[in-house]
Parts: sequence; C-alpha cells; structure tokens
Amino acid sequence: MTPARHLTLGMLLTAAAGFVDAIGFIELGGYYTSFMSGNTTQGGTALVDANWPVVVLTGSLIALFFIGSVIGAFLAFSGPRWGPALASAAVLFGVTLTVSLVLAGYPPHQTMLVLAATAGAQNAILPMRGAVRLGATFVTGTLYVAGQDLALALTGKVPPWRWAQHLGVWLGLLAGAAIGALLYRHAGISALFLPVAIYAAFTIGHLWAARQA
Repeated sequence: MTPARHLTLGMLLTAAAGFVDAIGFIELGGYYTSFMSGNTTQGGTALVDANWPVVVLTGSLIALFFIGSVIGAFLAFSGPRWGPALASAAVLFGVTLTVSLVLAGYPPHQTMLVLAATAGAQNAILPMRGAVRLGATFVTGTLYVAGQDLALALTGKVPPWRWAQHLGVWLGLLAGAAIGALLYRHAGISALFLPVAIYAAFTIGHLWAARQA
C-alpha cells in the first residue's frame, strides 16, 4: 500500500495535471496536452483524410510531450537530493511561460505546445510509492491496474483495498479537470495561476527537503 501522505501528494499533483489538460483541451478546441493516445488516434485519422493542419498539431503535441518527458526524467534523475526540485521547477516554469505567452497574444496552437512539454515533464516529479504511480498526467494505465488489483484482491493475493488507491489517483484527475473547466469559464487562461501555485508549492517543498538532506 502507498502511504497516505504520498498518495495525497500524488492525487494533488494529478489534479493539477487534469486542471491544466482541461484548459489546454478547451484552448485547442478538442486536442490534448497530456493525453497522447487521443492525439495519436486523431492524428492517424487526420492522416488518412489528408487533414495536414491536424496532423501537424497532433504530431507537435506528441513530440513536445516526449521531449518534456526526457527533460523531466533527466532533471529528476540528476540526483536524489536536487532532482525532484529541478523537475518541479521545470514544470512551474512551463505553466508560467504558457500563461505569459497567452496573455501576450500568442495563439493556442503555439502556447499549448509548451503545456504539452510541461505535461511530459510532470510525470517525473514524484516516484512510485508502493504500487501506485503518483502525479501522472494520464490515467488509462492507472484504471487498468485498479481493475487488475481488484481481481487480485478478490483472490487474496494483494491488500484488499489497494485497488482503491489507484482509483483515488483517477478521481484526482477527474476533479482537477472539472475544476479547471469551471474556473476557465470565469477567469479564462488566468485560471492557470492555481496550478502555478501548486507547482510552486511542490518546488519549494522539494527545495526545503533537499536542504535538509
């Protein structure tokens, strides 16, 4: 089982990812900054239809997500002491830069690429604790593992409620997406200042932990 403290932090970080992805989805008119399976399907369909603008957009989002994941992992693995702080700072910088570019008048198909790279980097902030992947920006695998763990729990092979921890992470993404969409209605892109505050708190927390190590 994942300790409650780590699970709570993971759910909060996943909620921030859902919040950001919902706003990116709205800004892009139906494309994703963290759900690369969806972008891949849409890109493949657009490829058959020779809809080249969509092919370029989805391909760019996928490429930037991949690049962000490389950067996030490189920073996180640079050392157990400062790595998490560097990864958190990179995500904080990415979301802040996105807000700044939108407010400066840059179009969504450019600014949301920054969010895609940021989403890729976020997955490196928190390592797994127990069997639960924490702070991820995608939950398809999480839902599968929840079902798998429930099947194993019914046969007594894993702790009886471990599957619920996976569902908790999924609920974090759902709640974050709903809150993000709601606040976007009232504040527009400025709603992203809420996840900026969350990522800033993670960065400060990791820096404090690194200084105490």
